[in-house]
Amino acid sequence: MKKLYIDFDGVILDTIKVTYEMIEKLGLGTPEEVKEFYYNLDWNHLIKQTPEINDSINCIRKIMNSNLFDVKVLTHIISYNEGLGKIEYLKSKIPELEVILVPKQINKADMVNPKDAILVDDFLGNLDLWHDKGGISVKFSDGNKKSKYRTVTKLDQIIDLFK
Repeated sequence: MKKLYIDFDGVILDTIKVTYEMIEKLGLGTPEEVKEFYYNLDWNHLIKQTPEINDSINCIRKIMNSNLFDVKVLTHIISYNEGLGKIEYLKSKIPELEVILVPKQINKADMVNPKDAILVDDFLGNLDLWHDKGGISVKFSDGNKKSKYRTVTKLDQIIDLFK
C-alpha cells in the first residue's frame, strides 16, 4: 500500500482564496500584518465559510475505500487554533483520517519520510522539495494549469494515476 499525503489548504478547502480576499478587504500589506492576521484568525469560523474544492471529502473517502493507499492529510499550520480547526473539521467528515500538522517553518518533506510516498499539493515549492527527497509529487490544480508534475483537478483522479 502506497503512502499518500494530501495537503489541506487549496486542495481540500479553498482557504487560500478566502483568506486572501479577507486580507485585501482589511487592507493588510506588510508581511508582519499578514502573519498576525493568520495567527489570530478564527479558523473554525473560516472553515465553516470556506467552500470545499471539487468534492474533496467524497474523493478522499473514495481513495480510502480503494485500499490502494495509506491516506493522511499533511498540512502546514501557523497557529495552534489553525491546527485545531483543521483537525475538528476533518474528524467531523472522515473520523478515521489521520491529520499531520506541520509548523510553517518546517518543510513537509522533513516532517515525514517522502521516499516513494505521494504528495498531492497545490504549492510547487512543497512539491519540488518532496521530489528532491525521493517522493512522488502530484500537482493539484483547480483549473487546467500545466505543471512539470502529474496534475489532478479532482482528488479521486489519483486512483487512476497509480492503479
